[in-house]
Amino acid sequence: MSNQHVENKKDVHYKLMELCAATDLDSAAASIYADDAICNAFHPVNGLSGRDSIVENLWRPVRDALPDVERHDSILIAGEYKGNDIVSMMGHYQGTFSNALFDIPATHENVQLRYCEVHEIVDGRISQSYVLVDLLDLMRQAGCWPIAPSLGAEGKWPDPATSNGVRPDIVDSDAGAVAHEIVKQMHAGLLSFDGKHIESMNHETYWTNDFMWYGPSGIGTTRGLDGFRAHHQFPFLRAFPDRGLVEHIVSIGDGSFVVTGGWPSLQATHTGGGWLGLAATGKRIGMRVMDFYRTENGLIAENWVPIDILDVFRQLGVDVLERVKHRNGFPRMAL
Repeated sequence: MSNQHVENKKDVHYKLMELCAATDLDSAAASIYADDAICNAFHPVNGLSGRDSIVENLWRPVRDALPDVERHDSILIAGEYKGNDIVSMMGHYQGTFSNALFDIPATHENVQLRYCEVHEIVDGRISQSYVLVDLLDLMRQAGCWPIAPSLGAEGKWPDPATSNGVRPDIVDSDAGAVAHEIVKQMHAGLLSFDGKHIESMNHETYWTNDFMWYGPSGIGTTRGLDGFRAHHQFPFLRAFPDRGLVEHIVSIGDGSFVVTGGWPSLQATHTGGGWLGLAATGKRIGMRVMDFYRTENGLIAENWVPIDILDVFRQLGVDVLERVKHRNGFPRMAL
């Protein structure tokens, strides 16, 4: 365990909590972000350069939409990846949806907005971030679902079943290395797919019998290997038979938890239909993905999988936010 990793973990966790609740966003952001920080964010925010831009284009819209927002981390992980000190977390913002967010209409009721984040820390401040927010799930809560129905179950993501996902005072890199190895073996299994038989990935070796797979909104949650294959893996492989992993931006373990991710995490050609209700487009795309895992007795028991689904649709030629605007009385009236 590195003392620096523990300090980073505590500092980022508590300062982002403070930033979420701060009345002075600029001052709170200055305590945690470097002046020249970079944020690689979800669509439609995308790339931001500089702390001021991060505040104005990410934090202020969220705060304006949910004025009484509270931040709830569900998993908090720290470690080192390729020489970078990393703090990563996932959870949800909770608050009253009082004002529209990226054209998603306000409900004036309580909502939970999923987030996941990977932060690179230099000299005690965030130098670079990767942030995914599940806007499609917010659309679901706002009653303006814009795409085909999900094959899996939609709903709020739960905290880890063991209720130990957030431990700011501990970085257990030894146990994390064991958990990380399990996940790496599963990833190797993914790459062993022979293109014909899903059993060639030997996935039953890596997961508990009744594991939970919490997919992003648009795909939904599944349980066990049969549910995982039926609701996610088969539709995905039919749509993207040539999918391949790209270099990770993060891959670390901390205790029984692991986070991996890429920007993009994988690349693939959309040659089959059905996934997310879309016909094949033939387009080559990259997917921004993060995976949070909880391991148990040498197997993966839970997997939370944030994906930038709106960015996937954008690359496939569908503007989901334009569809939301249309359904709420603001159709596009120009060719």
